[in-house]
Amino acid sequence: MKFKADEIASVIQQEIEQYESRIDVRETGRVLEVGDGIARVYGLSGVMAGEMVEFPGGIHGLAFNLEENCVGVIILGEYLEINEGDEVRSTGQLLSVPVGDAVLGRVLDPLGNPLDGKGPVATSHRRPVETPAPGVADRQPVKEPLQTGIKAIDSMTPIGRGQRELIIGDRKTGKTAICIDTIINQKQTGVKCFYVAIGQKESTVAGLIEALREQGAMDYTTVILAGASAPAPLQYVAPYAGCAMAEHFTHKGEHSLVIYDDLSKQAVAYRELSLLMRRPPGREAYPGDIFYCHSRLLERSCKLNERLGGGSLTALPIVETLEGEVSAYIPTNVISITDGQIYLQPDLFFAGQRPAMNVGISVSRVGGAAQVPAMKRVAGGLRLALAAFRELEAFAQLGTELDPATQARLDRGYRMTELLKQGLYNPLPVIDQVFAIYAGTRGHMDRIPVGEVSDWEQKFLEFIHEKKQGLWDKIEAAGDVELDKATGRNAELEAAIAEFQQVYAEKS
Repeated sequence: MKFKADEIASVIQQEIEQYESRIDVRETGRVLEVGDGIARVYGLSGVMAGEMVEFPGGIHGLAFNLEENCVGVIILGEYLEINEGDEVRSTGQLLSVPVGDAVLGRVLDPLGNPLDGKGPVATSHRRPVETPAPGVADRQPVKEPLQTGIKAIDSMTPIGRGQRELIIGDRKTGKTAICIDTIINQKQTGVKCFYVAIGQKESTVAGLIEALREQGAMDYTTVILAGASAPAPLQYVAPYAGCAMAEHFTHKGEHSLVIYDDLSKQAVAYRELSLLMRRPPGREAYPGDIFYCHSRLLERSCKLNERLGGGSLTALPIVETLEGEVSAYIPTNVISITDGQIYLQPDLFFAGQRPAMNVGISVSRVGGAAQVPAMKRVAGGLRLALAAFRELEAFAQLGTELDPATQARLDRGYRMTELLKQGLYNPLPVIDQVFAIYAGTRGHMDRIPVGEVSDWEQKFLEFIHEKKQGLWDKIEAAGDVELDKATGRNAELEAAIAEFQQVYAEKS
């Protein structure tokens, strides 16, 4: 048997070249103790904060506490399968999630694993869960509207693309409903939507997914689910994972909307992890860095400048209050980070006002800059008028006799609150809202019984689309309504309403 020297030399050379890549230079350590979703590991002296580590069976963890003698690791999976003495390897990588068009229409866990039975996410693109927020020089002012389709919000607390608008209120006051309506209203707009459910009942989330599917909204929506039964580490990571998936589209020059439902449950999960890791507790037993936990998440929402593509990431964080206590620790933290809040009041909700928005406390710091000019003109004084109506209503309950002018203001207030009521999963196009609010604020419903306001509005909008579609198209194309400076009215709109009033009177 003859050997060829050049063949042997080439094989030896190849082995030498591949020798370096075959050596596993990753650090290994041992599990000292494990339980309650965390592990203490000895031996990973070079591991970085936030680095992923690997346990036997492919379970991953995140280096959370870098202590003198050991590393505190939060386990992103089933911790019951890990035992003391197991080998742990550092990976040299940060936690990342799959991103791109492949995640749209899917239900995923915070690590990007499918929960909808449709197989793995078919994408090679990944993005780190934690990334720095864009700097001031990389941003531009928020001025492009993100329509929710909800009259009360689009007219009084408008939301712009790139804004962070907090939705706050007690449980079961319609916070999630506002967000679902907003997602449904993004159809045909090109906005990619991400709904992050943190600590919610899986049955409730399944119902929401079904509602989105029925409305055709799942085509452009991703649901990231860390349910009530999910371990605390996954609930803590979930909002960052949703933000990373949304950011992918933002940096491509597109528009995305992310909903965190809700951050008070994420704060509880973080408190649990911190107390287990023996981080010093502060106010209400939350660690001192809970503010940073939320601020570094919400600061990633922005409207990028044109040089970076002009994409936007809008955030609607939800925070749950207890007995309307907006001055509690987590609510005040998130209020100070966001660009305004929509406060949903239980009393209004139980009185049948849906959405139950308290116009006195609710505010948008972007304001009219994020409204179409037509809405800005028509609904200019609506917020102040409704706030004054609430004060007047409280005064009238004392049984005092009112003069005719005050009684007229009170009567109009009742009709406007009725007009602003809106059913579930029924967002309205912004021009429809403009027509309805114009009619209400200019007194065209003053003689309509309060109980018939909703019916009048519905029939009025049907009349406009059937008989006056040209006027509707004209206002939509211009995005504005010309109002007479003296009277604050528009002749074409006045004529259309007068014609409808006649038709409505005949039918009734």
